[in-house]
Amino acid sequence: MSITVNGLAELRKLAGSDLGTSGWIEITQERINTFAGATDDHQWIHVDPERAAAGPFGAPIAHGYLTLALFIPLFTELLDVRGVATKVNYGLNKVRFPAPVKAGSRIRLAGKLAAVEDVPGDGVQITVDGTIEIEGGAKPAAVLRSLSRFYA
Repeated sequence: MSITVNGLAELRKLAGSDLGTSGWIEITQERINTFAGATDDHQWIHVDPERAAAGPFGAPIAHGYLTLALFIPLFTELLDVRGVATKVNYGLNKVRFPAPVKAGSRIRLAGKLAAVEDVPGDGVQITVDGTIEIEGGAKPAAVLRSLSRFYA
């Protein structure tokens, strides 16, 4: 369920809030292959199901950066910031990939709005602690700290 805020003042009030979890999305082999094509990363562990079945994970796995790229669409399910002119991804402070995402698995995002800080140019920077969970998995697919900026 998405939290909606209108403007920077309301966003500031959310600092420290748990944002909840997104819905699940399936990581299909087709999605993995499309990402491989877009990035020219065709390593067999991702795109060759037969060979990957005999590999260390027993199945093809998603690229770590595919999992990371899905942070934004998953995050938009958690927080909707309205009444701002510009929204920009500012970067990442830390990313780890504790567990592989096998083709056919489902992932979701759990997020916390760790900080909201003013930035020059009538804006704020938010820091989000995110965990991309694998359905039924003992470890997360990714743990990250993301930075975004919003300008009035």
